[in-house]
Amino acid sequence: MSASFSHFFKHLSCTFSHRRLIHPSPSPLTLFLTSHRVKDPSPCIPRSMTAKLSTSSCPPTTTESFTSSYLSVHIRCPKEVADMLSEALLCFGASSTTMDEEDASENSDKISIDSIFPEGQDVNVCISHAAKSIGLKEIPNYEVKMGEQYDWIQKTQESFHPVEVTEGVWVVPEWITPPDVQATNIILNPRLAFGTGEHPTTKMCLLLLHSLIKGGELVLDYGTGSGVLAIAALKFGAALSVGIDVDPHAITSARQNAALNNIRPEEMQLHLIPGEACSPSMNERTYGVVEEQKSNGMGVVCGTEKYDVVIANILLNPLLDLADNIVSYAKHGAVIGLSGILSEQVPYIMERYSPFLEGISVSEMDDWACVSGRKKKNLADS
Repeated sequence: MSASFSHFFKHLSCTFSHRRLIHPSPSPLTLFLTSHRVKDPSPCIPRSMTAKLSTSSCPPTTTESFTSSYLSVHIRCPKEVADMLSEALLCFGASSTTMDEEDASENSDKISIDSIFPEGQDVNVCISHAAKSIGLKEIPNYEVKMGEQYDWIQKTQESFHPVEVTEGVWVVPEWITPPDVQATNIILNPRLAFGTGEHPTTKMCLLLLHSLIKGGELVLDYGTGSGVLAIAALKFGAALSVGIDVDPHAITSARQNAALNNIRPEEMQLHLIPGEACSPSMNERTYGVVEEQKSNGMGVVCGTEKYDVVIANILLNPLLDLADNIVSYAKHGAVIGLSGILSEQVPYIMERYSPFLEGISVSEMDDWACVSGRKKKNLADS
């Protein structure tokens, strides 16, 4: 496997002054690879690069400070490809990307992208692959500088504030008192795992869960990250949540966040999925859970057609490549929610999932989208 394809990030958009910051993370994530390629370049579709579940990075403790040197890369590129190039840079090893919104409003047809790469990363290879993956014929001009020590955890905490998802539902950082102690408060320390409630895709998935769960459901969080969706499902009334991820740090983060919310291991099962494959029948390693849920009479729910709700808030490529696997977990008639995609990417999802789902609907927020529908009851015959 080429080293240039070994890192993959899911972006977390925040706003700092007039700059858009995407996922400040100190270390790379695990990437699955398959040979599928989608027609027409779109964000995060580099050649042979697909199937990513993980959305986390190294999880320091609440009191631990994470500082590291980094490479600061300044890129000038055409405005019309800036969003796609930012996504591709993240896919090929960048730890974060920012674009200057004031720069975007100027008359020039170019815009600046400032990227951060881990020290030792081959920036030339990363930018070359990123440019080729979105169809650029020429590599944009860029310059590389060594950055100073940077406290990632402090910066993350500064950017993470309580988020009101809907009336009576809040996502609250562990270090902040909930604004409404009577509300349904989901307490998180993301430890740089994706999923704080601030990103539109996370918020739309939370809203979908809030509207769907009436009590007693089995919910699968496919690519759990911080565990925010699995935790929310339980707080909304689900009987059991299961979160899966390819990154052990995500599992650790989710498990710790479950504890912050007084959720027992038998209520929220967390499974580390081997990176080479993703199959309901695979040999899973289980973190902080038991293999049999004797308290409610159910075994570990990891097979096909078991779940009332399946949520996959990942990215376009894995949603396309793992469609059969994602759908296989859902009962017939169950709701499947798919997010982590831009609004312009919805047609790809509609084409891929329309054979499996009926009553498909699309919600949008700030140029991001969430697609949901019910698994066809006559799927085997369709």
